[in-house]
Amino acid sequence: MVNFFLKFFSFDPVVLLGFIAFLSLLIALPISFWSVVGSRNSSKVRFLVAIANLVLTSQLILRWLQSGHFPISNLYESLCFLTWGTTLTQLFIERAWSSSLVSAVATPISLLSIGFASFVLPENLQSSAPLVPALRSSWLIMHVSVIMCSYAALLVGSILSFGVLIVDWKKQFNIRNSSFGSGEFRQSSELYLQNKYENLNLIKPVEFTNAEQLDSLSYRSITAGFLLLTVGLISGAVWANEAWGSWWSWDPKETWALICWLIYAAYLHTRLTRGWQGKKPALLAMAGFFVIIVCYIGVNLLGVGLHSYGWFFEA
Repeated sequence: MVNFFLKFFSFDPVVLLGFIAFLSLLIALPISFWSVVGSRNSSKVRFLVAIANLVLTSQLILRWLQSGHFPISNLYESLCFLTWGTTLTQLFIERAWSSSLVSAVATPISLLSIGFASFVLPENLQSSAPLVPALRSSWLIMHVSVIMCSYAALLVGSILSFGVLIVDWKKQFNIRNSSFGSGEFRQSSELYLQNKYENLNLIKPVEFTNAEQLDSLSYRSITAGFLLLTVGLISGAVWANEAWGSWWSWDPKETWALICWLIYAAYLHTRLTRGWQGKKPALLAMAGFFVIIVCYIGVNLLGVGLHSYGWFFEA
């Protein structure tokens, strides 16, 4: 606790802004859980998440000005950027569907990532350092930022899929709306159900369950993340060819990133061609979630490969 206050009141404004974002998300977390059980506090959670996102935006800009390069060159900076991406993704999703469930399942990701950066990483990994020659390239912003944004969208989409499993685990889960959650298919589904009830002389409004909404939002988030991941892998291959003379070297992070791409490609394939919805693709999404954790955190902390920031085995 003493170390916490010493760090909080340190004179490094970048670290201080990281703590402010952490506190904002920490306050939002119990409110998001409380709102699920009946209290109407979802707007308060969105406000706190928006504050955290603005603080992180300021932090990244300040770090950029201090270091003179895009702030994504070490594990601390990339975790802060990941938190910025996850909070932004959460705000976009909640704009599409205002529900306390989204806050309850998405806020913990942002809190854990900024908390890990602020309290677990040693100080030498939090401080800024000059870029190594291989990173002094315009590809740094193009490749790394796109990859981190893809991780943010994929993580949020996967945890929303986990919400699908929690909400309707014991129920027969047949989704009526399309994976996109809107458009002609959904309108035709609603019209079909309305006509069905009218023919039976019944009056019943068509309502989509929380699980259906979560499934639709998860699909859209994962689709966006998959497209970004594809762009990130292609740009990384081009950058690797420029820096090391090889398009693909089967580096540990490259290999795990490819596994991640294949899992989410299988997720989208089963939805688009086989019509899977609900629990089955949710299990695939959760598998992708753990692969991202291994690819991003595991490889970095083990200090192996060309893409590692190093920690456990750092000299």
